[in-house]
Amino acid sequence: MRSTPKPRDHHHENFDRIERLDRKLANLGIKIRKDEDSWKVTGEVFDETTLFALYKLVNKKVISSMGGSISTGKEANVFFAGRISISGEETGAAAKIYRIRTGNFTAMSEYILGDPRFSNIRHTHKDIIFAWTKKEYSNLSRIQDAGISGPEPFAFDRNILIMEFLGENGIPYPQMRQHLPGIPEERYAESIGLIRDLYQKARLIHGDLSEYNILTGPGGLVLIDMAQAVTPEHPKAYSFLLRDIKNINRFFATKCETTDERELFRSIVGEEFFEI
Repeated sequence: MRSTPKPRDHHHENFDRIERLDRKLANLGIKIRKDEDSWKVTGEVFDETTLFALYKLVNKKVISSMGGSISTGKEANVFFAGRISISGEETGAAAKIYRIRTGNFTAMSEYILGDPRFSNIRHTHKDIIFAWTKKEYSNLSRIQDAGISGPEPFAFDRNILIMEFLGENGIPYPQMRQHLPGIPEERYAESIGLIRDLYQKARLIHGDLSEYNILTGPGGLVLIDMAQAVTPEHPKAYSFLLRDIKNINRFFATKCETTDERELFRSIVGEEFFEI
């Protein structure tokens, strides 16, 4: 009597696919260092979907190498990446990888599902995270066009965003909470100016602005973490704007005199103001 072959274990099939992608990346010069927890292929960051997206970005010559970790946030890990310039030289870049398994689906949905630019996406976990990555790329492009200081976006694929590395000699610029150069009153005015320029020039509201996602570079303050930023058409846009102002006022309250948050709100939105 012939025995019925046992079905292949799904876990092993998935692991085999990951191993094949890992080998393909190695053939292209990208070695995932499995000896470090943050780089484990079977861990939170480098799953099959992420490795496939990474493979495509390398194959398209968007990036040429991957380095160590820059930061670990609530939703994503950021790594050093190498990028070949038009002149043929390798320059530094940053690869932001949104974690598919542990991304906060509920929090992301609040910002995406009310954004008219992303009204047609499916509400699955993976689709939300892919849209989240695309949204950050779109928002960063928008602030670049408006002349607002932030990282230049280069490309994205699925849950990976490749963008400009903000730092010098491999050292990232510090967060504003870590280093506040110069006169506090001037940095406060500059912070409020970023909120105003975002709204008036880029037609965006950051939505999660604080001392954690403003960097202090040599040329002034720099905005980061733009995935959740929404347009004024979002149903919660003005609530997000007021919260951004409150967060900046809270941070500077012990450092210098601040302006009333609702007065700032009215000065930013102008004639569009209505009570919230």
